[in-house]
Amino acid sequence: MNQTWAMDNGPEKFAQLDYLLRSPNESRLASGAPGPQYWQQRADYRIKIKLDDQKQRIQGYETITYHNLSPHNLKYIWLQLDQNRFKPNSDDMLTKTAPNFDKFPYKSLSVLLARHDFLGGYDITEVSNKAGQLEYTLNKTLMRIELPKPLQPFETFSFNIGWQHNINDATLWGRGGYEYFKKEDNYIYEIAQFYPRVVAYTDYDGWHNKQFLGNGEFTLELGDYHVEITVPSDHIVAATGELQNVRQVLTKKQLKRFVQAKKAKKPIFIVTPDEALQNQTKKSKQQKTWIFNATNVRDFAWASSRKFIWDGMGVKSGKDTVLAMSFYPNEAEPLWSQYSTHAIAHTIDVFSRYTFDYPYPVAISVNGAVGGMEYPMISFNKPRPYADKTYWDVKQPKMHDTWARSKYGLISVIIHEVGHNYFPMIINSDERQWTWMDEGLTTFLQFVAEQEWEPNYPSRRGEPKKITHYMSSSRVTPIMTNSESIYQFGNNAYGKPATALNILRESILGRELFDYAFREYAERWKFKRPTPADFFRTMEDASGVDLDWFWRGWFYSTDHVDIAIESVSEYTLNTQQPDIEQGRARATKAESAKTRSQLNNVDNKMRVDAFPELKDFYTEFDEFAVTPYDYAQYESLIKSLEDKERVLLNIEKHFYAVDFKNIGGLVMPLPLKITYQDQQVESYMIPAEIWRYDASKVTKLFITDQPIISIEFDPHLETADTDVSNNAWPHKVTKHKFELFKYSNQPNHMQRIEK
Repeated sequence: MNQTWAMDNGPEKFAQLDYLLRSPNESRLASGAPGPQYWQQRADYRIKIKLDDQKQRIQGYETITYHNLSPHNLKYIWLQLDQNRFKPNSDDMLTKTAPNFDKFPYKSLSVLLARHDFLGGYDITEVSNKAGQLEYTLNKTLMRIELPKPLQPFETFSFNIGWQHNINDATLWGRGGYEYFKKEDNYIYEIAQFYPRVVAYTDYDGWHNKQFLGNGEFTLELGDYHVEITVPSDHIVAATGELQNVRQVLTKKQLKRFVQAKKAKKPIFIVTPDEALQNQTKKSKQQKTWIFNATNVRDFAWASSRKFIWDGMGVKSGKDTVLAMSFYPNEAEPLWSQYSTHAIAHTIDVFSRYTFDYPYPVAISVNGAVGGMEYPMISFNKPRPYADKTYWDVKQPKMHDTWARSKYGLISVIIHEVGHNYFPMIINSDERQWTWMDEGLTTFLQFVAEQEWEPNYPSRRGEPKKITHYMSSSRVTPIMTNSESIYQFGNNAYGKPATALNILRESILGRELFDYAFREYAERWKFKRPTPADFFRTMEDASGVDLDWFWRGWFYSTDHVDIAIESVSEYTLNTQQPDIEQGRARATKAESAKTRSQLNNVDNKMRVDAFPELKDFYTEFDEFAVTPYDYAQYESLIKSLEDKERVLLNIEKHFYAVDFKNIGGLVMPLPLKITYQDQQVESYMIPAEIWRYDASKVTKLFITDQPIISIEFDPHLETADTDVSNNAWPHKVTKHKFELFKYSNQPNHMQRIEK
């Protein structure tokens, strides 16, 4: 198909998405709901872990019970070995391109060298079941385990894996790892992707076979976990799930506070800052095992340190109370004790209102070197206050102030990462294939939650005007792109889908229809595995609106919004009445601009004035004078009309034909503000279907009682229009500022200065 024609042709923009989506079946219905034959696999884990605090190494042993709930016989089981990404010969390492060595930062060189020297990856020590050793094949970040016999539908298979690996320095790279504090020779460990995990086997893709290259996160099965973590006895451990042996690992004072925290309306300390400072001064040679159980989760992560302060409070979600908790060192104070646990509570409140009640017993935020990463019930979040304590003196913080940057950075990342409990921890989408289904949806609700935190919260993403630069840039990939092939990952996977959903909610469906449909999607796919087609179809099914044009433009194309008001034409009804129409003609001529020659000729001496005999009828003729013939013609017309036709000649209306041009290619509704001669203002929202016949240009007619003095497209910046300079008729003046600067008189180092 000709690309230019496709862009200009309205029917192409509004064609149904059927051929781009997987065909519905009894597993996934055309409505977007799970069907009567829907199935998904399950994997339960029993894991024992030992942390080596001297060598920064993990040793583990796990028993996996795999449930084949599919209708298929399985000859083997695939596992993810994400730590093998850190091996020198991994695809991630081998496919990295050379950096730009112009202005190369110190830290970048440190990262390059550390990655080059780090001895990463799994050391697999055992793969067995109760009958003995199992055959297995390693394929970089994947491992295939051969089954003794095919696993039949609704059968289970249990097997064991022994493994160990080094822990990476998370201050340099990685989604987990350690942070080292040289002053007191201590560590914070944030541990994730640390154990071999079952690869997802799905109805739409079979066994997932994508290597882990760093960007594409994880496609996992839900299951139950029992995890025992052995650490130095002076460590505090945070983890996915409920702590089972709280009396064995906490002091009596800490236990009392722990119980109080569950009912607290504000955060209270379970481990105080003073206790944490004291705890980090000595290193115990004893060990302690923390035991956690987690039900119906798709992953497990944990953190451990003798530096942790620990606070918590209870948060209502539906009929249940969730224990929101934060773990952080004194280096994170006073920022964390003020905001972290409150941000968790706020996230659960807002996200639950738009999806479903939070189903887990705890929600945790941990401070360490990992910038922001999510796991069931636990998240790792980096922001700390700057070393300069003067931030408390900032009374009206701006974004360049250190305290404001720390504050909003922390609140936003916690909302985002805790929000991931909903997408994809519970609504279990395929992150490695469709990053936007977890990052984009979470960023959308993050924006909603941020705007409910305080007035004018400085959200980085969500508002349409903040995505325009990316939308009109040259290196753009469709949202529906594999996570490892995306240019500008943050804009594509986070910002653009979040903005699209915000526009869909505010400007296309409206909040009532959108919120109902979005909640329906969340309820349908809670603890299940949706695909993009399930999301698209559910939003249409529950809202009752055909949105295929919207998904096509925002998710499948790289078009952007740039709609211009090209011209405006005013039409006035010809009443046929001679007096009225000749008067109008006279006024029009009088108002018409004089040419330069006409202006300069005003004082010319005319020949007919010097010789009056040259004047005749035509010299003095008034072309706008009404003649008897004109009256006769009008009378004849009136007699020929029916009564309802005569009424039309007396209608006093103004007719405006407004030409819109779609420069960017992305079809959108036309939000308009029209101002009339009496300064009254009227708003219109023209549906996107106005472009259905021609997506490149369209003319809209407005019939008004008063003259229009201005028309503005997208006055509230709700469409992500990339060029607002062509949005108004008449054109508005574009205002800019410029600054003066003074050249500094720097000394000339080559000049001899006499002393």
